[in-house]
This record gives sequence, C-alpha cells and structure tokens, in this order.
Amino acid sequence: MSVLGKWRIVELPSYADDYADMVEPAYILFEATGGEFAFGCVTGMFAGGGDYAAVEFDWCGNDEMDKACGLGWAEIQADGSLRGEIGFHASDKIPFIARRWPSSSTAC
Repeated sequence: MSVLGKWRIVELPSYADDYADMVEPAYILFEATGGEFAFGCVTGMFAGGGDYAAVEFDWCGNDEMDKACGLGWAEIQADGSLRGEIGFHASDKIPFIARRWPSSSTAC
C-alpha cells in the first residue's frame, strides 16, 4: 500500500471534534514529489513523499496566518487508516488519523 493520494483527516486526538474542519474539510495530500495539508487554521506544503507505506517530511506553511514550519510523518496502518503527526518547529506535535478521500486514487 502507498500513502499516495488524498486523505481525509478524521481525527486530531488532542483537539476538540470541530477544530479539524474549522476552515475547510481537513486533509493531507501525498503526491510523488510532495504534498500539502490543511486542518483547523493550519496549512502546509512539503517536498518529498513518494510511493511508500510510510513517509517523513519537512513542511512550511502557516498557522493562523503566522509563518510556521516543522516535521511530519505518516504511516498506513493494518486497518487501512493513515496515522501520523505534524510537528511545529520547537513547539507542538499534533497527531492525526486519516482515511482515504472517497474520490482519491493512487493512479498518477
């Protein structure tokens, strides 16, 4: 299995249930050479990724319109979900659980 494609972030275990979709439906997208994510008031883009079951990435973006950056990782679980973490440089680490976006495909 590969992380490639768009994933719907369905849970941020450390946050209120309505935080993830505050601005738009929360997601993380992995493409062959990079990707992007959005949840709450946070957006980010990253290089890297690829056709793997687990990835690590450096990201840059914003948090409530302030510049932000950090590290992240994601790994496909036995049940088909994606679990990972998006960390802010010298600050919070936000765990997430995601499921494949209904219209997502691994075809490039």
